[in-house]
Amino acid sequence: MSEDGERSETESRVAEESPPTSPALIATAVALPVALIVAVLVIAVMSRQHTTRDPLALGSVPAPGATSQPCADLLAALPDKVGDLTKSELAQPAPPATSAWQPTEGGDAVVLRCGLDRPLEFNQASPLQIVNGVNWFEVRDQTNNATSGTWFAVDRSTYIAVTMPTSAGPTPLQDISNTITKVLPPKPIDPGPVPN
Repeated sequence: MSEDGERSETESRVAEESPPTSPALIATAVALPVALIVAVLVIAVMSRQHTTRDPLALGSVPAPGATSQPCADLLAALPDKVGDLTKSELAQPAPPATSAWQPTEGGDAVVLRCGLDRPLEFNQASPLQIVNGVNWFEVRDQTNNATSGTWFAVDRSTYIAVTMPTSAGPTPLQDISNTITKVLPPKPIDPGPVPN
């Protein structure tokens, strides 16, 4: 018998002895690398979504009621997210009774302060806006090209200020109003006298 004939006979015996390749084994061999690629892509996308922000530094303002029970109740109930903004870590020492939210990548923040004095501009002629059951008084920066304003909740047992960029839209104030309505009961407003 020739060498080619012996090789052919040996190959056919090996083919007869080895079991056929299972379709499940083939599917696993194909699916495993695909799953690995998908996992790597998911990890890459998730790591981009969780960019770290530097702690937000805030200056102090007079807030004689910052240690009051209403402020403690409100701060404990505030959501981690208002609109598309997530709660920010505050640089220490942080002012008392203060919270803030920012875009994930950082930028202009929405800042809430509780326990403030009645704003000097708030008087009997001041226009109010009711947002989800809370009476708000707005104080706008009078400089040209102002990109933020401060809203004061004036119908609770303490004054609450929310400073926010105009680009934030109405949703953060609506979400904060919902929390104020749930936690702090309303009280009659107490505006200052109309200036002469």
